Amino acid sequence: MTRRWPDLGSLELLLLIAEHGSLGKAARLHGITQASASRRLDTLERELGVPLLHRSTTGSRLTPQGEVVAGRARVALEAAGELLTGVEALRRERDARVRVAASMTVAEYLLPGWLVALRRTAPDVEVGLRVANSGVVCRLAGEGDIDVGFIESPYVPEGLTARLIAQDRMVVVVAPRHPWARRRAPLEFAELAATPLVMREPGSGTRQAVDRIMAGRDVAAPVLELTSNAAVKVAVEAGVAPAVLSVLAVAAELREGRLVEAPVADFDGRRPLFAVWRGRARPAGAAAELVRLAGASGHAGTSPKGPVRKAGAEPARPVRGGRRVTGQ
Repeated sequence: MTRRWPDLGSLELLLLIAEHGSLGKAARLHGITQASASRRLDTLERELGVPLLHRSTTGSRLTPQGEVVAGRARVALEAAGELLTGVEALRRERDARVRVAASMTVAEYLLPGWLVALRRTAPDVEVGLRVANSGVVCRLAGEGDIDVGFIESPYVPEGLTARLIAQDRMVVVVAPRHPWARRRAPLEFAELAATPLVMREPGSGTRQAVDRIMAGRDVAAPVLELTSNAAVKVAVEAGVAPAVLSVLAVAAELREGRLVEAPVADFDGRRPLFAVWRGRARPAGAAAELVRLAGASGHAGTSPKGPVRKAGAEPARPVRGGRRVTGQ
């Protein structure tokens, strides 16, 4: 059976009348006019079907039925207060905890700095972090399991909103003894496409970026497919095959000479990094602050810091051919 619940504000007004014996004083304490208070009490009487007040020139007092209703109303208002207190606690818990997922490159090389910045602006915020490839991050966002995700993929599924937060750069890397490391001229794109590479797994943002770069080319099958940047780098350093990775992921190896960047003609390695979330409404609370900090970080992988040696140029310090970044 559908019930029409009495207005809690009107019940609160009834209790004020019971306490102070005056409709006018109860109205003032409730923050409304006496006329409005009188109308609300009339409505409450009609809804409940019993008389609640005796009104006279000397004041207002509750009827016997009104006394019974007031006693029940006091219990109901206490329960409503507990409900609102609990909801406020849930709201504070929501604002104090942010659920985040990030693709591997972002999680390893960018997110730590963003979280340090978040700790400065919101020291009480607890961050729950999941690390997965971009496809899984998008799925988590779409299912509402996270408040915000960070991906390397330019492909955003329906139902998600994306915000550009940074630019990354993909580079071809080889071991120092690989023949491409000793070339004095850029590699032809067709040779890169025809070479079996060490690749990240399908669904990762890195793999999607490589597939985009290679689109429309006759591409050799990968020699290996691995599920982390670290594993790919180990394989490349061991001389298994070249790879295409984010400059963020290989900055230390390029700086230390453990990997060498091989320039490729007509190779556009730029890729965007996005924050994603479900629906059209912007994230709230700590999630919104994290997105803001990520966008304000100013990171772009397109222009590595420090001297860069190109094929045929004099190195800033000894290297084994190719191109080497000495700082990031």
